[in-house]
Amino acid sequence: MCGIYGGIALRANTQLDASLLNRMGRVTAHRGPDDEGAFVTDQVALGMRRLSIIDLSGGHQPLFNENKRIAAVCNGEIYNFQTLREQLINQGHRFSTHSDSEVVIHLYEQYGEAFLHHLNGMYALALWDADKEVMIIARDRLGIKPVYYYLDDNVLLFSTEAKALFQFRGLTPKLDTIATGLYLQLGYVPAPHSIFEGIKKLPVASYIRATRGSFTINEYWRPDYNQRAYSVSQWKRAIREQLEASVASQMVSDVPIGAFLSGGIDSSLVVGLMAKHTSQPVKTYAIGFDMNGPAQIYNELPYARQVSDLFGTEHHEIIVRPDIVHLLPKLLWHMDEPIADTAFITTFLVSEFARKDVTVILSGVGGDELFGGYRRYQGEYYNQYYQKIPSWIRKNAIQPLARLLPSDRHSKWLNYSRLAKSFLLTAELPFEKRYQSYIEIADEQLRNQLLADMIDWDANNIVSDAFQNCADVPALHKLFEVDRVTQLPDDLLMLTDKMTMATSLECRVPLLDHELVELACSMPPELKIKGGELKYVLKACLSDLLPRKILYRKKRGFGAPMGAWIKKELLPLLQTLLSPDVISARGIFNAAVVQSLIKEHLEQKHDHTDILIGLLNFEIWSRLMLDQTRPEALENELKRLIQ
Repeated sequence: MCGIYGGIALRANTQLDASLLNRMGRVTAHRGPDDEGAFVTDQVALGMRRLSIIDLSGGHQPLFNENKRIAAVCNGEIYNFQTLREQLINQGHRFSTHSDSEVVIHLYEQYGEAFLHHLNGMYALALWDADKEVMIIARDRLGIKPVYYYLDDNVLLFSTEAKALFQFRGLTPKLDTIATGLYLQLGYVPAPHSIFEGIKKLPVASYIRATRGSFTINEYWRPDYNQRAYSVSQWKRAIREQLEASVASQMVSDVPIGAFLSGGIDSSLVVGLMAKHTSQPVKTYAIGFDMNGPAQIYNELPYARQVSDLFGTEHHEIIVRPDIVHLLPKLLWHMDEPIADTAFITTFLVSEFARKDVTVILSGVGGDELFGGYRRYQGEYYNQYYQKIPSWIRKNAIQPLARLLPSDRHSKWLNYSRLAKSFLLTAELPFEKRYQSYIEIADEQLRNQLLADMIDWDANNIVSDAFQNCADVPALHKLFEVDRVTQLPDDLLMLTDKMTMATSLECRVPLLDHELVELACSMPPELKIKGGELKYVLKACLSDLLPRKILYRKKRGFGAPMGAWIKKELLPLLQTLLSPDVISARGIFNAAVVQSLIKEHLEQKHDHTDILIGLLNFEIWSRLMLDQTRPEALENELKRLIQ
């Protein structure tokens, strides 16, 4: 695991130098505190910061082939490197290290640009072929590792973090207006966009091929949704076997390893399978909240303790309170881009806590997308039955009543009311629009109100594009396919990467092993949600591993209870950073609309948690990146506001 960065000069009169790599390395040092390496010619530059995981003494990068004509840097882990290494040695290749990343060089020698098809892992990599004068920059199949890039007529630059690109002369952070509209829609910025003008993100399962005179982006993988003719028992066995293989392969490490544990199905199955493959107690790490007040419904520590007791783990817990928000400037600096998903806060805190003991952590991220675990998937299942109610009853009775329902996710019963209200008010929309409503933090009308007459923006709809690209896929699988290229890589996996690497912790996600993904995508959709039961087959294949009280408990999110905190402890912070004067001075959002959102949220007329947190984080991010305020100065200001 590391940070990688570099570039290629696209014209003969443009040169790259070692000082640029040094500057890029300094701002990404947190990703790799153990080692630093560079390769520089007039035409190309490759740099890395290394966090040593495998071959601690011999895994220095950049790596080279036998004649030094091919060089590469790789961020991540190649889980099938041992098998690939043996095959390549039998084909005549000579290895100089025991690092998993060295297989990248020799695979490229053997297979050319098709080498990516042979990799099983999480990676962002860059490879330079001096004989062909071509650079390859690739992102793994699921987008577990990020790649940012900058391109103009003279140069192509890349990095695992956007902030490194601003070390290039004359390149400064500027707001991208199209990305701003996308951020207001989704609460994150989906690839290929970034929040920065001129900076792009490489899409999942894609690679850049760059030479002097050409630049192309090529997709090298997409899951196949053709269904396999298995019986239910065969599906249970196949899924379980692939889960076992995935977890076992991702436990290979030369440094201490542990697991995040929330007590939900996904993290619990990872811990349970880890326990089967080690003779030592698994180190587990959980995060909880003060049990007083509305934050208690977010607290999952009792469930995590049950799973820990079941598998005899070495369990560790951390309790967080509202005052942790003073860390927001630091965390948003590490994120590079604003984000509304509060899971980035909890992910950082539990990562920082775990890093005291371990260098590698396993997470259950991806299980909901892969096996049908989200309520929005369940909503699509129930919608088919709702539509059987006579339309005049839906229109004249149910819809008017739904508009009157209160909405607050931080109260058990009001949260049920919120979910019912969301379902009923969107049930009449077409399939695509209905799903968009589930994942948006602000609908199109609200986005227009917030941005009206403030900045020029384009209602670019990445979600609609994703739907169009999977028109022939079954309905439930279509939802996963949309999530696969939007929320999963650019929200969940992005925050997981940025927040774990902020603490120099490598996070692995065995539920997103691409072979497991391919298997799950070939499963009939009705086996993922059966009779309204989410994750039907996954639960069935784990019945001997996990107790029913874990398998069938209500799903909870991993985020912080910010919506409750901004009504009480953090209200001064919200009112100060989103005051009419501040919003007007920023000149991006309509101040009157923002004040209306705050008022409705405090009065529980609408739950505006997501958009308010999105706006709050956007203002903090703007001060950091656009105004160039130091994180430490902003942290001190936030501390004063929440005292």
